[in-house]
Amino acid sequence: MKIPTKDQVPKPGYYYHYKHDLAKGIRDYAYEVCAVGFHTEDDCRPGDTWFVNYRPLYEDAFVYQAGKRLSIECMDNRPLEMWMGKVTKDGRTFPRFSRISDPAVIAELEVVRKEMYGK
Repeated sequence: MKIPTKDQVPKPGYYYHYKHDLAKGIRDYAYEVCAVGFHTEDDCRPGDTWFVNYRPLYEDAFVYQAGKRLSIECMDNRPLEMWMGKVTKDGRTFPRFSRISDPAVIAELEVVRKEMYGK
């Protein structure tokens, strides 16, 4: 199994999905990348070997609600290739996820993360 290079994986931190709409608030489609994981089986589908483990920063997300019901933190997992990939919409191509770099937004999302996950 080939290990990706550092520039082929997202850095831990906060990201917006391309569907983010600032008019709906800073939480809209906001996520925290927590880790990169890998499939433990040799016979998984190509492209499903490496995953990004991340959690939503909006309370109506299914995985957040599941974690509350199960009393255990649940995370979303997406194939690394898809996370790092691009999408085309309305004739424009752009990253599926964009790292958030604004310190004020990051500070607000850190408060949200602590409220939601206690960390």
